[in-house]
Parts: sequence; structure tokens; C-alpha cells
Amino acid sequence: MNYKQRMKTAMCLALGIFTTLTGCTTMAPRYSQPAAPVSAAWPDGPAYPPLTAKPAQKPIAEIPWREFFVDPQLQKLIELSLENNRDLRVALLNIERSRAQYQIQRADLMPKIDATAGANFQRTAEDFSSNGRATTVEQYNVGLGVSSYELDLFGRVRSLKDQALEQYLATEQAQRSVQISLVSQVASSYLVLAADRERLALARETLVSQQESYKLIKSRFEAGVSSSLALNQARTTVDAARVEIARYTTLVAQDENALNLVVGSPVPTELLPQALSETLTSVKDLSPGLPSEVLLQRPDILQAEGQLKGANANIGAARAAFFPRITLVSNVGFGSEDLAGLFKPGSFAWKFAPQITLPIFNGGSNRANLTVVEVDRDIAVARYEKAIQTAFREVADALAQRGTIDEQLNAQQSLTDATGESYRLSQARFDKGVDSYLAVLDSQRSLYGAQQNLIGTRISRLNNLVTLYKVLGGGAGGK
Repeated sequence: MNYKQRMKTAMCLALGIFTTLTGCTTMAPRYSQPAAPVSAAWPDGPAYPPLTAKPAQKPIAEIPWREFFVDPQLQKLIELSLENNRDLRVALLNIERSRAQYQIQRADLMPKIDATAGANFQRTAEDFSSNGRATTVEQYNVGLGVSSYELDLFGRVRSLKDQALEQYLATEQAQRSVQISLVSQVASSYLVLAADRERLALARETLVSQQESYKLIKSRFEAGVSSSLALNQARTTVDAARVEIARYTTLVAQDENALNLVVGSPVPTELLPQALSETLTSVKDLSPGLPSEVLLQRPDILQAEGQLKGANANIGAARAAFFPRITLVSNVGFGSEDLAGLFKPGSFAWKFAPQITLPIFNGGSNRANLTVVEVDRDIAVARYEKAIQTAFREVADALAQRGTIDEQLNAQQSLTDATGESYRLSQARFDKGVDSYLAVLDSQRSLYGAQQNLIGTRISRLNNLVTLYKVLGGGAGGK
């Protein structure tokens, strides 16, 4: 056989190996998506809004966050967080790592061909030489070779590749889940800061008002018109307002620190909200759609399903371990005792060394490993189902609040208006000497409490919309 015929034979052998490889299948069980262990419809009742009133224009997952969070300052903050937040950065790096792991496993499906070159120099002592004289042997070689390449006849390598692929896809979904949570957290922190700044402003306005009342009562006390009881009662309102100012000053500072952390960098002053009343239209309303549409699009659900598919693929690799493994070692090249004659006719050399390994006795480790991966698959099923149940509960809770928050807000607004009128009437009756200052004090406290509760109800409504956007998987398919 001449040089060309040998090279042709080697190429045909490699082609046969590749054909055998690409035609193999895995021994993994066929994947079947578990049925969702939740109701096909959201809960209904007095606490829930009518779900047919506003049909969704498009799936929630396809609504980009810019279409939901419409406040320009909030949008800039979200953009900053997407660039600087460390949790999101870690999630992106995890994607890169998983992608590299997948590429490593996929590369095992193809032969790894290495170019080699070497030289060997050996001197044999006189005592070991056949002719009684010391000899020196020189050997040179160059070639291409395949080392320890496994013929994937039973799909073991392909199953490991499939598992790495599903892990990579699950990591991508984890990154999307982190991004949705980050966007929602930035919005929530922004709104909480706005609410606490408005509460601080209200406390300061109350302090100014209480100080004016205290001065008036003090002058009346000095004139002998008011009692010392009224004077001390007025003083208590001043001190209470000072306590509230100190408390909300601390909360505002802590809110700013929290916003800086979630954004990942110091927030410019011009992007900070001034009051909640200025951000009431910063988010839009949305319709929840159907559970099947929502839950199948949530990234955390897709992540759990990807992990389930990966566990399913691992079963194929464990099953393949019961069958023979065929490993090929081959090399083709040139060799000579003289460097100058390395590529001369007759220097061509090749090596082909297939090896087969058949498991006979391993103490039951293969069977135990199969049991482990099957149990891992069952655990992944349970986690997938739990993820669906958790998601359903989160949406149901948010809908329960959504169905009653507007009524609560209207009632709180009416209560605030009524207490404000009561305060004005009490103040007028005190000024005319009809009532004691105790009635004014009670009215002031009621009004201040109602105003603070109104701010709290407004922030609850806005945060509920943010929560709905998050738990419904908003922005999972957008940027």
C-alpha cells in the first residue's frame, strides 16, 4: 500500500467514526412536561378584581419595563442599575461560565486532533551493547493523532452535553429573573423614598403649625386666658412633631442608602424623588391574563424546567455507563533516525489502537449512580411544581390586594378630608372658648395620623402594581 492509499484509508476511517458518532442517540428517558399543580384560573371573590374588565393587549412577558415604568427619573435609575448592580453582574458572569461549560461538553463529541513533534536521543553503555561498543540512537517524529476519543455509541457523552446545555439555558433564565427582580426593587426603593420624603415634609409642616399654636397659647397663658394644662398639651404636640422629623430624617437617609445599593452606584441628586404625590403616575396598570400564559413565561419557572430537563439528561449518561465504552487512540505521521530523512519515502508511520471497556463488577456503583440521578430527576420535578405553586400564590396575593386597594385608598382619602374638617372646627371652637385645647389636640393627632396613613395607602397601591409586574413575569422577554 503506497503513501496515498494509506492516507485515504486513514481518512475513510475518520469519516466512519464521525458518521457513527453523529448517528447515535441517547438513552435518556423522553421528557414530558409535568402538569401544572394549580388551578387553571386565578382565584375569584370579594377580594379580587374582575379579570375580564381589561383584556391584556399582549403577554405580560413581552411588556418591556420602559412601557410600564413611565417616570423619566425612574427610567434613568433603572438604566443605571442594569449597568452597575453587582447581583446582575454576577448573574451575567454565571451565564458566561455555563456557556463555557456547555462548549466543553459539546467539544467531547468531536475528536481532538493534536499535532506532535518529538526527538529522542539515547546512549547505550558498552556493557549493554550487543557489539560491546557504546552506541547512540537518535529518533525524530512528527504526526497528527487522536488520543482517548470515546465513540459515543450509547449516548453517554451526548447526554452530558444535553445536561450542560439545559444548565446553560437555565442560567439564562436565572439572569432574566434577577433582572426582573432588580427592576422591581429599584422601582419599589424609589417609591418608598418618595413616600418617606413626603412624610418628612408633612412632619416639618406639622412642626411649624404646632410651634405657631404653642406660641399663641403661651401668649394667652401669660395673659391669663389659657391654663397651664393647655400650654403643656401644646408643648407635647411640638415635641411629638420633632420626634417624627428625627425618625423620618433617619428613614430617608436609609432609603437613599438602599437605593444606592440596588442601583450599584451613588444616585445623582437630580434623580431622587421629592414626594410621592409627584410619582403617582410613574407606573401603569396591567391585566393578569391566564395562569397558563403567565406561569409558563416566568423566568424562574423556565429555570426550574431547564434544571428538570438537565436532570432527565443525566439519566441517559447513567444508563450508558452499563454498556461498553470504546476509546480510540490513533496517530499518523513520519519518523526517522535522521532529521534530514524525516519526510523521505518510507518514513510514513501510523498507529491505530481501539480499546473497549466492559463493566463487569464495580460493587454496584453504576446501579447506585443511576438511582441517584433518577432521584435527582424526581427532586427536580418536585421543585418545578413547587415553583409553579409559589408563583401562583404570589400572583393571587397581589391580585387580592389589587382588588381592594382602590377602595381602601378612597376610604382613606375621605377619612383624611373628614379629620381635616374636624380639626378646623375644633380649632375654631377653641378660639371662641367653647372647647378645651384637648379637643384640638385630639383632632390634630387624628389628622396627622390620617395624612400619614393616606401616604402609606398610596405607596401600597403603587408597590402593588410593581409587585404585579414582577410576579406576572413582566419584561421577561423584553429589554
